[in-house]
Amino acid sequence: MTAARFLVSGRVQGVAFRAHARAEALRLGLRGHVRNLADGRVDVLAAGDDGALEAFAAWLAKGPPLARVDGIERLPTSDDAVGAGFVIG
Repeated sequence: MTAARFLVSGRVQGVAFRAHARAEALRLGLRGHVRNLADGRVDVLAAGDDGALEAFAAWLAKGPPLARVDGIERLPTSDDAVGAGFVIG
């Protein structure tokens, strides 16, 4: 089990990024949350199988069709910080 926090920047708010990220996370069997930050970035916390987490990281780097991802910062975290399911905050 691996966990990571991602800070995604670009045009990532107002383009259904959170809903698409949740759907992709659930498809990959991940748990965690996604939320908008006041500075315009999206904060994603995810935990699960190493391969699924890497696939999710690759998806986050592109985002949904209406988004434009300019950058993604990946930070290590403990899976203890991740709750059950995948929640939009």
